[in-house]
Amino acid sequence: MLKLVTTTEVASLAKWTYLGLAIMTEVIATASLKSTEGFTKFWPSLIVVVGYCSAFYFLSLTLDTIPIGVAYAIWSGVGIASLAIISVLIFDQKIDLAGAAGMALIIAGVVVLRVFSDASVD
Repeated sequence: MLKLVTTTEVASLAKWTYLGLAIMTEVIATASLKSTEGFTKFWPSLIVVVGYCSAFYFLSLTLDTIPIGVAYAIWSGVGIASLAIISVLIFDQKIDLAGAAGMALIIAGVVVLRVFSDASVD
């Protein structure tokens, strides 16, 4: 049977979408930092500035529905894990067992916040 989606559910989904966009633009900006060569290269520098501005803008759009501590924990945790993967795949950097374990704990913390915390859902 077809279920109608309420306006509140759409607004809540939009907030999580904005958080996803905040994470994505922050990861792109941070991954581009190395290419700026100390902000001497125009296009990579522009990507970094626009990316960070976009990230904070999208993060701000989430804060009337998602508590700031939860939003920031998810933003930073997913960002750290994403950048670690990018650093291995694109920049050929290595992650040791302790680093991988630490990132796994961060991801586990994000999952606990999202799934089990009453503070994560308004």
